[in-house]
Amino acid sequence: MKVLQLGKFYPITGGVEKVMYDLTIALSTAGVKCDMLCADETGEKHTIVKPLNDNARLIITPTWIKRYATCISPAMITELRRRCNQYDIIHVHHPDPMAAQALLLSGYRGKVVLHWHSDIIKQHVLLKFYMPLQNWLIRRADVIVGTTPVYVKESPHLQHVQAKLTSMPIGIDPVIPNPDKVKEIRDQYAGKKIIFSLGRLVTYKGYTYLIDAAETLPDDYIILIGGSGALKAELQAQIDSKRLNDKVKLLGRVSDEDLPSYYGACDLYCLSSIYKTEAFAIVQIEAMSCGKPIIATKIPHSGVDWVNADGVSGLNVEPCNARQLSEAIVKMTTDKELYNRLSKGARQRFETLFTKEKMLNRCLEIYHSVLNKG
Repeated sequence: MKVLQLGKFYPITGGVEKVMYDLTIALSTAGVKCDMLCADETGEKHTIVKPLNDNARLIITPTWIKRYATCISPAMITELRRRCNQYDIIHVHHPDPMAAQALLLSGYRGKVVLHWHSDIIKQHVLLKFYMPLQNWLIRRADVIVGTTPVYVKESPHLQHVQAKLTSMPIGIDPVIPNPDKVKEIRDQYAGKKIIFSLGRLVTYKGYTYLIDAAETLPDDYIILIGGSGALKAELQAQIDSKRLNDKVKLLGRVSDEDLPSYYGACDLYCLSSIYKTEAFAIVQIEAMSCGKPIIATKIPHSGVDWVNADGVSGLNVEPCNARQLSEAIVKMTTDKELYNRLSKGARQRFETLFTKEKMLNRCLEIYHSVLNKG
């Protein structure tokens, strides 16, 4: 079996790219020939081929320009046309109009797995122009894979192809906190119940509501928000105006080295996202792997509240509702029996659904099923 993961960018910074890369490494380590073709974001002028191991290569094509979260890389078309007949399956990761265009123009006649990470939500006008290509891609796919069964089932773009749909939850290696760093963080906020959240400081993350929730939390709570983004100044102004500097801290970017220990140090993880742009939230399963219960939001048509099973691995509340966030935080941290049950449930749900091994095995099942259809 020879497979190509197609789409998105390099270096690997976002969730879609990480899933592509993790699948490439896992499949190739398991003996499957698996390459990854993506567009470069670093300014390289020529296509680069990097061997990853004996069974995998990273093929990175130069980008002319990046607009609306899409790298315009004509070389991706050239490379795919030249290489496509090497592969039994092309696994294309959506949304990425450049990858879809490259597949259309490649002349490839083999099997296509369409990984539907998310609908295109923000670029409404551009979606109208992209829609014919997206519809072609949906028709061309032999199977359409969602990160959760909920998201693909309820996507308005996939209602007419329900028979093609299946799901493969994202899987990761367990997060391993550093005990010394965990103690350092706990000591820094001694006597406080630590609520941790992580993400870009943008509107759909709902941090405005999480900050508002801090107003009604007792004084022995601290909310730590890691990440950077366009709303940093606005969110800090909100914290300042409400005099919440003792209850909410914007940490800025948390390093890869320190991040595991913030998961280890917190009492619970809070995902306050408010829009369907948040389709899965890998941060939830990172926290679950540390046995941390989750508070998340019931975003309509998203997979977020499927990942965090209400009453099993955490609690889910209505989006855009600071009061419910605050009440859920207090309820979970003051009811010891509830907290212990959800903490145990979070770790068990991670091990049952969200390990890298589970993702690899499910991916291989999908590939074999597609190839066996003839």
